[in-house]
Amino acid sequence: MGTPGRNEAGAYENARGRLCQDGKDQPELAPVAAVFEGIMDKQKSIDLLNRAVADELQAVHQYMYFHFHLSDQGFGPLASLFKRIAIQEMGHVEKLAERVLFLRGEVDMATAGPVERITDPEKMLEKAMQMEDMSAREYNQAALACSENADSASKAIFEALVVDEEGHYDQFDKQRENIRRFGPSYLALQSFTEEASGAGEPD
Repeated sequence: MGTPGRNEAGAYENARGRLCQDGKDQPELAPVAAVFEGIMDKQKSIDLLNRAVADELQAVHQYMYFHFHLSDQGFGPLASLFKRIAIQEMGHVEKLAERVLFLRGEVDMATAGPVERITDPEKMLEKAMQMEDMSAREYNQAALACSENADSASKAIFEALVVDEEGHYDQFDKQRENIRRFGPSYLALQSFTEEASGAGEPD
């Protein structure tokens, strides 16, 4: 936990002075511990951050698996979307890992779960939406836990991750709805249009 700073030490001594008489501690001294209730438990934050690292690594592996199979099926734009979001998830891993190391912890690079072998495009999107929704919920809870743990820096990281995951969910949802509205031909037409124009990725 480290040695309390000058201001914290002064607060502690002032509290002791008010609760001590004739050099003897009184029973009321116990509440003095409340002075230090705002000090962070680093291990608690490290555990939350490493749990998020595992979730993000799972997303990277799963989305790259989807990317490979969609490319093989000729669905270039959707394959590119999964690759782009996988890269963004790698950026999340980096931010989380940097915070763990700052807190003098060790980064656990294990994934939260195995890659699911899904090759149907619509089912891929449903799986991705499920993952993003779960991550957003977990990161909201982690942000609250970090706030209670007096760790505002980790709280800010989790809050930023929630925004990103909700954005990913929205992108996947739009693609799923397009498939449901226009059928599988939507993906084929999208890929054909991309080849003809030499342009980009789905919105």
